[in-house]
Amino acid sequence: MADLPPLREVIARHGLSASKALGQNFLFDEHLLDRIAALPGDLSGRRVLEVGPGPGGLTRALLRAGADVTAIEMDSRCLPALAELEAAFPGKLRVIQGDALKLDHAEIMGGEPFAILSNLPYNVGTALFTRWLGGEEWPPLWTSLTLMFQQEVAQRIAAKPGASAYGRLAILAQWRAEARLAMKVHRSAFTPPPKVMSAIVHVEPAAMPAGVSARMLERVTEAAFGQRRKMLRQSLKGLPGAVEALETLRIDPQRRAETLEVSDFIALARALTGPQG
Repeated sequence: MADLPPLREVIARHGLSASKALGQNFLFDEHLLDRIAALPGDLSGRRVLEVGPGPGGLTRALLRAGADVTAIEMDSRCLPALAELEAAFPGKLRVIQGDALKLDHAEIMGGEPFAILSNLPYNVGTALFTRWLGGEEWPPLWTSLTLMFQQEVAQRIAAKPGASAYGRLAILAQWRAEARLAMKVHRSAFTPPPKVMSAIVHVEPAAMPAGVSARMLERVTEAAFGQRRKMLRQSLKGLPGAVEALETLRIDPQRRAETLEVSDFIALARALTGPQG
């Protein structure tokens, strides 16, 4: 195992500071980083995609755990620090400079299964998460998502019906996957400390319900929660056939979206998907 200098020393030597524009907050606690890397189970020999490694705090933990890491980093300032990690762990780390939102992750990972672990930059976290959970092909190439978000976002992903945090993110995360809030991380663990608390969500793919288009489910949840204080008969009236489907499924149109189970949204999307999928 490589003998690495402390992260603070690396950051000071390279003159790095967290960029607000890129949503960066650095984690220095190596014990905490090792705990995060352990959440998906044994990573020895497994392929891992990391988005936004920054100076490489979590990257170190993943490499220590034996993972083969591909890291996508947009900030060129961080590349020299990551190059040191590449040298310290020969053949175990590949760094790609670019915008993770514009890259084909499956192609980057060679079309082979991989786990995703990231302390996601706050400004792109939700967009990446919904992209990884979207699409008609299922199961995905990723075997698990272990992602750090603002705690409020993490709670929305793991929320259950009736909770104030329950909404589109919860349904997109739970209709064909298992999502749980795995760990809370205090704001004081970061440099600079963000204004909000953070939490880590762990997601694993589950069976995809038959006869449901992912795009239709997205459209249903978008309409239902777009005006979440309105009754379903109002919020869904712009979606052809949706109000009639409520009646067929015996879902009271006077209910509000947050009272429906994930299975209700699946049934509604299935009724509207039709033979064209």
